[in-house]
Amino acid sequence: MNYLELFGAISGLIYIFLEVKQKSVMWIVGFITSIVYIIVFFQSKFYAGMALNAYYLFISVYGWYQWRYGGQSGEQKSERKVTHVTFPTAIVVAVVAILLFVLISQVLVRYTDSPVPYYDALASSLSIVATWMLARKLLQHWILWIFINFFSVALYYWRGLYPTSVLYLVYGVMSIVGWIQWKSSYDN
Repeated sequence: MNYLELFGAISGLIYIFLEVKQKSVMWIVGFITSIVYIIVFFQSKFYAGMALNAYYLFISVYGWYQWRYGGQSGEQKSERKVTHVTFPTAIVVAVVAILLFVLISQVLVRYTDSPVPYYDALASSLSIVATWMLARKLLQHWILWIFINFFSVALYYWRGLYPTSVLYLVYGVMSIVGWIQWKSSYDN
């Protein structure tokens, strides 16, 4: 049993619960979880996942600030509210995801011994854009997370990361719950 991985899975569960509840402290928990998973993914040769968690360290700071102060309200800064993605933003997000996939997969194929370079690149590229969307509180980030999380269950299970696969199974279910709760808060 890898206790570090188990700790990461537990802190990840706390993170997703706080995300669904729209609590900005989730970004601090996510920062800690990311540090743990940088180590876990390095040991498991999930290099894109490792790099993704390094990105999560930085986006956690950005996301915390956006959630706390990014909703402009006159001269006062206020908490950001849930919004929908606009069509131009959706196009940019799609193009960025495709470019990231191509870039990450080529780096993994050419420069690492990753056993699953294309799958790792797909999960990582979509996660990058989904996390940026989360930091901006765009409702549709949940759609990406539903796909990413269920896709990742099989990927991590195949590599023997059993606590992480359970974590991503819970993430998948919680992503559906998150979509429903955030949509409800948007509609009110």
